[in-house]
Amino acid sequence: MEVFQTLEPLLKTFWFVAIPTSLVFIVQTVMTFMGADATDGADADFDSNLSGTDAPFQLFSLRNLINFLLGFSWTGISFYNTIDNRIILILVSLAVGCLFVFLFFLIISQVQRLAEDNSFRYSNTIGRTAEVYLAIPEKMQGKGKVLISINGAIHELDAMTGQEKLAAGSVVKVISIESESILIVEKI
Repeated sequence: MEVFQTLEPLLKTFWFVAIPTSLVFIVQTVMTFMGADATDGADADFDSNLSGTDAPFQLFSLRNLINFLLGFSWTGISFYNTIDNRIILILVSLAVGCLFVFLFFLIISQVQRLAEDNSFRYSNTIGRTAEVYLAIPEKMQGKGKVLISINGAIHELDAMTGQEKLAAGSVVKVISIESESILIVEKI
């Protein structure tokens, strides 16, 4: 602790910000890789409908405060002996702190672009080909079943046709959807 007592007040301030901030950052990083960190901010105690927002990022959060303080404090420590003018040093440190927050925003937005929605929707079947699994009776007089591949998964779905009877093994094309869950198909 004697080393800290001999430091100038500004450098001592940078160190007093850098050490706890670095420890919190390390804990956050470990928790993130363990899967324990699921949010980017504190939970609010109010009811709200925020589903219309497409914000991948909360500007005022603990994680962004830590990112800012990391950039600010370590820049101040690194350039303390290089930049003689203390006001310029503080401004450079502030700029690097803001840059850290901006870089974190870029990283998060790029990671979120990797997200993929593979949930099944009947509307995704229109125009696709399928194979008749259970024979489909003629002219909408009953239902059969088809096997169709959507998003890499094979689904067994109810189907009807307005044409002649379609035997098992026939290849068909989905032309529409009836009753939100029955495919209307025609032979190819």
